[in-house]
Amino acid sequence: MIWSILIFFLVLSILVIVHEFGHYIVAKKNGILVEEFGFGLPPRIFGKKIGETLWSINLLPFGGFVKLHGELTDPPEADKSLNKRAFLYKSKKIKIAVIVAGVVMNIILAIVAFAIVYSHYGIPKEQGFVEVVGVLPDSPASISKIVVGERIYAINGKEVSKKAEVTDISSKGGKHILLVGTKDSDSKDLRKVTINTEFSEEDKRWYMGFLLSSESVYFPPVWQRPFYGVYYGVKNSFLITKGIVTSLAGIFVKETRTELVQGTTGPVGLLALVDNIRKQGIYPLIDFMGLISINLAVINILPFPALDGGRLLFVLIEKVIGKKVIPKVEAAIHSVGMIILLGLILAITIKDIRGLISAGSISGFLENMMK
Repeated sequence: MIWSILIFFLVLSILVIVHEFGHYIVAKKNGILVEEFGFGLPPRIFGKKIGETLWSINLLPFGGFVKLHGELTDPPEADKSLNKRAFLYKSKKIKIAVIVAGVVMNIILAIVAFAIVYSHYGIPKEQGFVEVVGVLPDSPASISKIVVGERIYAINGKEVSKKAEVTDISSKGGKHILLVGTKDSDSKDLRKVTINTEFSEEDKRWYMGFLLSSESVYFPPVWQRPFYGVYYGVKNSFLITKGIVTSLAGIFVKETRTELVQGTTGPVGLLALVDNIRKQGIYPLIDFMGLISINLAVINILPFPALDGGRLLFVLIEKVIGKKVIPKVEAAIHSVGMIILLGLILAITIKDIRGLISAGSISGFLENMMK
């Protein structure tokens, strides 16, 4: 378990450093004084000043921060000479660039992570046919004598060549007629199979009971793999981001605050996931880091006080109303937002600890998480 804890903090440190470095480097490039670069959240355990920036390690290991001069309040009287280097007095364009830089860096990290994984495992490529790679016992597919290795050429008279085409039709329920055969079958050898879909109360969906694949793994020349990897990394990042945004929208529309906590995992849950994933090797761990990086990017850009999206919202409000929001008011709102976020993290952590104790093991805890 000690290795899992160390790897967990290594992954968390990489994510935080990359995110905060985005804020740091863009602020420095635009002449803003960076007073502190913090790992974790206060209270401070240790700090060392290098140049004009204090680099600190803090007690709460749930993130990090970059403290900019004049970020939310007017600089002290003694520092009026540094007004030109205060975030508060920079243009809205520079403020926006500094705020979104962390999110952009998280997305770049995810793209790099996915590119590494794709370069190692190969590039997915549509093979032009849908193959049955698994059949669930006592399922409609099993009852209809569908076997592993067969190919599905058509469903309800419509030719299919992609897995999604079959699953889209089967998800609607009802009775379907499939045209199946082997890879060596000609048109005379194909057989028609009638399948009555069943509804799964657990998954809340219709299913036929087979596992399908329409992709093969392609290994391009070594020098081309990084380029393919980046392409599919960008594509994967976009799809994951879209999925996360859709899920969050569903949560805020349909669920209460209690259900939001119940459906979320925190540091303990992530530690349990890391403990499981690290046993699978370095590439699954890199893939997991890319996924978490995308999650952080999406969450950070939400228009909630104390998050990057909350700070961005105030800049946009100033642009719309044509005057500055009172700095002390904005600072107070972000402070309240931070308290709420820390309270949410605490509630989720307590929930995860109770779940871990109740499950009696990490594997049992993970099984309950996935339900």
